[in-house]
Amino acid sequence: MAVSFDLFGTLVDVTRPDDPAEAVARELRERDVAVPYDWGAAYREVHVDAPEGAEVPLPAHVARALASRGVDAPGNAPRRAVVAAFDPDVTVRPGAREAVAAAREHGPVAVCSNCAVPGLVRTTLVRADVREEFDAVVASAACGWRKPDARVFERTADALDCDPRDLVHVGDADADAGVEDVGGHFVDVRTVPPAELADVVASFAASADTGGDEASTDRTDEGGSR
Repeated sequence: MAVSFDLFGTLVDVTRPDDPAEAVARELRERDVAVPYDWGAAYREVHVDAPEGAEVPLPAHVARALASRGVDAPGNAPRRAVVAAFDPDVTVRPGAREAVAAAREHGPVAVCSNCAVPGLVRTTLVRADVREEFDAVVASAACGWRKPDARVFERTADALDCDPRDLVHVGDADADAGVEDVGGHFVDVRTVPPAELADVVASFAASADTGGDEASTDRTDEGGSR
């Protein structure tokens, strides 16, 4: 048995730019990149024809958006601008540390996060002072796939050396329920009070250990939805 946790909105809250396009534009100008007059429109357009379920790292999107307007950004300026624009303040959510500790009593633990900003997941874990609690970190920008795609959960299970059917995933979004498509179990934090999260995670993990029925992911009686 193994447990993975979503990061943003499940374990931590972070500050985000009110206007991501403008935040990136500001950081591009700091790096002497000529920002197009219609940057807002360029930023919102799709520039990478990615397969369904694939993640497009934000620096690649920014570089393509600039190129679509005839701007050739030097070196790794798009990546550095994106990382700076999304540099967060981090707050650990109530009950998160206890839930991770409860999971660790039953087996290896990972973070499985949708995040298009390279390095942001690890930076966030370090600032939250929880990086050492995890045996693996799977971020969509690095692995290439976004939840709910089955491949990101399979990659997480592989990193924890377990069968995907033995994976319990804890998250706060419908995309996190994609773990059920590979036979795993979903704990929806939207239906669990923070003070009870550790006990619920431990119960799911223990049930997965024994193959019991307690790990059923039918959340109809809990008001959950997919």
